[in-house]
Amino acid sequence: MGAKILVIEDEAAINDVICMSLEAAGHVAVPFFDGEKAEESLKRCHDYGCAILDVMLPGKDGFSLLPELVNYGIPVIFLTARAELPDKVKGLTGGAEDYMVKPFEMVELLVRVNKVLERHTPLETVVTIQDVVIDPAKRTVLKNGQEVYLKPMEFDCLMMFVRNKNKAVTRAQLLAALWGVEFEGETRTVDAHVGRIRKKLGFQEVIKTIPRIGYRLEVDG
Repeated sequence: MGAKILVIEDEAAINDVICMSLEAAGHVAVPFFDGEKAEESLKRCHDYGCAILDVMLPGKDGFSLLPELVNYGIPVIFLTARAELPDKVKGLTGGAEDYMVKPFEMVELLVRVNKVLERHTPLETVVTIQDVVIDPAKRTVLKNGQEVYLKPMEFDCLMMFVRNKNKAVTRAQLLAALWGVEFEGETRTVDAHVGRIRKKLGFQEVIKTIPRIGYRLEVDG
């Protein structure tokens, strides 16, 4: 589910909250608190969808670590207290995808992470479920050959189910992935979107409700 994301941040409290938020959004967060240790780990494993990187790190700073991440094809978002323009220019011209300055809003970071992942994720193939054909690249849905209009958030919600077919997806995961943050007590927001998707596509028996948890898209194969 989601992407595997490298979080290289030496402040434990910040690292922890970033990792928890990424996990809530359906990603897998891999934390490091030291630049050298992160560098050493890359030699063994570098299949990350994105890296969130601080500049000021023990062992090896973020600017020094950037070329290796870029070399492995890992998109980098700098997250640092270094707000000076020369630092921003150095990071972006060095190959970083984005540069955020602390203090930051977690919602904004999650949105930026999703945008980076979208830019670097290969286009998905067309998916057929019963009489419904979903084209992720064109963002179109056909039912019995006729196009069905889904609002952008409805389409994104449907794709969350498609990418996790036959797996339980919690309301918290949907809220975090689609709206960028967990909305306590606002599960009706998700339920309303799912209800509209079911009605438009005739998916009442395809998208199953899992009591007290969320939903599961059930397909053969």
